[in-house]
Amino acid sequence: MKKLLLILVFKVSIIFSVAAQENVKGIVKDDTGAPVPGATVAVKGTASFAVTDADGQFVLASAKEFPFSIQVNLVGFRPQEVEIYELLGDPLEVTLKTDNLLDEVVVVGYGTQERKNLIGSVTKVDPAAIKTIAAGSFDAQLQGKVSGVQISSNTGVPGEVVNVRVRGATSINADNDPLYVIDGVFINGNSLQTISTGGKATSPIADINPADIESIEVLKDAEATALYGSRGANGVVIITTKRGTYEQKPTVNFNASYGWAKAAKLWDLATGPEHAQLVNEWWINTGIDNPALNRTFANRPFRPVSEVINGEAGRGLPEEQQTYDRLSQVFRTAVSQNYDLSLSGGTTNTKYYIGGGYNKQESILRPIEFERGSFKLNLDQKINDKIQVGTSNTVTRTFRNQARAGDGPRGGLLQAALHTPTYLSPYNEEGVLVGRAGFDNVELLLENYDVSSVSLRYIANLYGEAELLPGLTFRTSFGVDYNNYDEKEYWNTFLLEGAQGGLATSSVSQFSSLLNEQTLAYKKDLGKHTFGILIGNTLQSDVLTRTYAEGRGFASNDLKTISSAASSTSTQSWSKSNLASFFSKINYSFNDRYLIDASLRADGSSRFGAENKWGYFPSVGAAWRAKQESFLKDVDLITDLKLRASVGLTGNQNGIGNFAAQGLWSGSAPYQNSPGISPQQLSNPDLKWETTKQFNIGVDVAVLKDRVALEFNYYDKYTTNGLLLVAIPSKTGFSNYWKNGAEISNKGFEFTLNTVNISNNDLSWTTSLNISRNVNNIEKLEDPLRYGSRDLILQQQGSPLYSFWVYKERGVDPQTGNVIYDEVVEDGKITTDDRQIYGSIWPDFFGGITNNVNYKGFDLGVFFAFSYGNEVYNHNRFFGEGGGARDAARVIFKSNVARWQQPGDITNVPRPDGVNVNNYRDGGSRWLEDGSFLRLRSLTLGYTLPSQLTQRLNVSSLRLYLAGTNLLLFTNYTGLDPESASSSGQNEQGIDLGTPPQPRSLQVGVNISL
Repeated sequence: MKKLLLILVFKVSIIFSVAAQENVKGIVKDDTGAPVPGATVAVKGTASFAVTDADGQFVLASAKEFPFSIQVNLVGFRPQEVEIYELLGDPLEVTLKTDNLLDEVVVVGYGTQERKNLIGSVTKVDPAAIKTIAAGSFDAQLQGKVSGVQISSNTGVPGEVVNVRVRGATSINADNDPLYVIDGVFINGNSLQTISTGGKATSPIADINPADIESIEVLKDAEATALYGSRGANGVVIITTKRGTYEQKPTVNFNASYGWAKAAKLWDLATGPEHAQLVNEWWINTGIDNPALNRTFANRPFRPVSEVINGEAGRGLPEEQQTYDRLSQVFRTAVSQNYDLSLSGGTTNTKYYIGGGYNKQESILRPIEFERGSFKLNLDQKINDKIQVGTSNTVTRTFRNQARAGDGPRGGLLQAALHTPTYLSPYNEEGVLVGRAGFDNVELLLENYDVSSVSLRYIANLYGEAELLPGLTFRTSFGVDYNNYDEKEYWNTFLLEGAQGGLATSSVSQFSSLLNEQTLAYKKDLGKHTFGILIGNTLQSDVLTRTYAEGRGFASNDLKTISSAASSTSTQSWSKSNLASFFSKINYSFNDRYLIDASLRADGSSRFGAENKWGYFPSVGAAWRAKQESFLKDVDLITDLKLRASVGLTGNQNGIGNFAAQGLWSGSAPYQNSPGISPQQLSNPDLKWETTKQFNIGVDVAVLKDRVALEFNYYDKYTTNGLLLVAIPSKTGFSNYWKNGAEISNKGFEFTLNTVNISNNDLSWTTSLNISRNVNNIEKLEDPLRYGSRDLILQQQGSPLYSFWVYKERGVDPQTGNVIYDEVVEDGKITTDDRQIYGSIWPDFFGGITNNVNYKGFDLGVFFAFSYGNEVYNHNRFFGEGGGARDAARVIFKSNVARWQQPGDITNVPRPDGVNVNNYRDGGSRWLEDGSFLRLRSLTLGYTLPSQLTQRLNVSSLRLYLAGTNLLLFTNYTGLDPESASSSGQNEQGIDLGTPPQPRSLQVGVNISL
């Protein structure tokens, strides 16, 4: 009997061992029975895994012994684990349940929450949906994706500052940018750039590699941002980077793309002869024989410009040979390339993510380029069942070739190419390359440009977490954000800036932020009651040091270091700020139906006066999940219905300087070669926190089993004690000082609609639409403040921030050809008293619409961004439609050719006339244009190879894709890009001057998983 039993056991073991060597074949379906492509199927505890093909099928090697488990995962579905005791002949069927929208986990302040329990207004963005958008930083990729968040890429130069406004702007002089939190570290979002590039600034956010990001959450209302207290007034953007998974086999992911970019259009300029003709008309129309004008033009003898086109030898040449095109010299077809490689996985107690990336983007404007190399290491380790430690580390090196692309004649590439008149030859009579019209020679600029910066950035976090008691968790963390920003420039003797023997500058800025946080969280379920409490504290110290040196006079253009200069000067600065914070939050839920949160944060800042260092920021919010009520529970049509409301205070101190309230003295006041000390800044011990109160009411509705889901929010924000840098009479010994003196309101709504239009075996189609409106107004401001070129931006009580202050034009008189202006002061003269507020940069509404279609192995994504009702001041037209008034000092646009010439002409371009300042009036409303647009922001087409083919290639998945960015632009704006702004300054938005447009780009790429 024992012998027979041994034989049976032996035979059974053989059968199982043979079976265990077979492949596991199966199909993955969703809860409607449709195949699920792209799901990862892995044998738990081994390196065996596969990815389902377009028909949801998979084949993978089984474990060596029974029983074993396979795990099935896919974003949008709940993970499924299946235990296998034997293999049968039929394919294994695995059903994935849809990850209900309400079960989605959202990262909020110091923790996570299921969406169904959210009270605050939080938008979650999947980085995978935006990563193919060609941009230097992830904040630019977010444009049009988040309701209530207005994002403008003000320039086509990669890696420059992007304008981000969450529910409007709350401050005139303090910072309006949101707080960025990466893996728990509050990072610096302010540019360290000191060398001028025509008003532009580089973006520290561009140091972050988008490929390392797992999720992005944008916190908007006071309930969601309250735990960030003094940082929350402008919203919070929480970035969670990728981490491995426990008991996950090592997985390698590789992404590579190569692309091309080009300007969709360039300015249409007058030809050389057309320019000459307009200049001649201007001279005639000014009435040179008028004695009153002779004094003005006494030193400018009249000579027809047509005689000097191309020099004397150029007369009689064809018109195209009398026109010099400089734009084609600086604009190019730019090339971009991107490579990302990562390894992730985990064991029972350890999980890891290692990633490296390289990105290089040429700007469409030569010779600008952006280059970023990054390394990422995230590691988590379980010490035991109660204790876990981990670390996040990001290291980046960013190189920029920083040409001046904004305003300014000296060294301005685009200014030299655009605003040098087309009739002026780049050569003088001796055939030597020379600058014209006060600008550098473009060819010399390109050959001798030497302006660059290198940024070294390290962002890290080390945490420890321990479960002290059931439901009671303690967490401590230490974070650092360190940035070394090294800039240099050299202007040689061929260029205007270096004409007096050469000019070299060097600036090294070092910013370091140290952060320590502790939190203690407790959660308890008592039947239908759920309680939660969080208490914590934050200690942060920021230090900024800067050394700047300048040298003039070099023996040779080959000697560029400042030590070789005949004379040199240098400065050094140091500043520091400390912030101590304590916060708490209590939440309660009854029967998963009634929800309430209350929080309080106290912040103490070294930036304010002794009696005003502490600010207190409370909030409270409540929600009613009406769907859980008995009268709606059985209504199958409605999947979810939730009403929300919140109110709270948040603060702002960013952007005012670390010693804003203190009186400062400077040691840089020598007298007769002896050291001296002089007052530098006037103190204001009464300076205190800028505070914003925000009320939010919202509703979340989902119907038809989540096939249609919408979210609506209405908010009302009111800011008091607005921080202002106010000018004071110079006789006081100071030029300005900081004070509290403004009140600003923002009111608006946000609407988001997500629909599943088609979902069957082969085809799925989803749509997401968001639309928002924000109404901004300055409620209190003692004295108007002016900003921007020619004071075009006016901040004035009763008007929105960033309002345009112009002379309102009513058209051109058909009989005289003169401009007709509105007179505010009816005295028969046009003076600055006649300027008036006329439009602003704020749109009536803005948003985006996304459509995603999947058909078998193909995927298509189409994303449009839009803005309606905002104004843009086309400052390029202001100069380009000067009607010859600037003679050879500026370009003339083709549109100026359609000027008034004789009585009866109907046109909006007046006659060239310097007497009536028809074309030379600073700030005429003729150049204030509608900036509304609809932009095809992204178009992506991809194909994932079937698993049968990828298995032959020994890869788990392979996807090929083609991605286009900014392929179409619908707008009435006559400039190149309605989002352009000549300056990165927050009070100088909406003025388009000397700025390259966002390019039209195309990329080809491949994603491979091993």
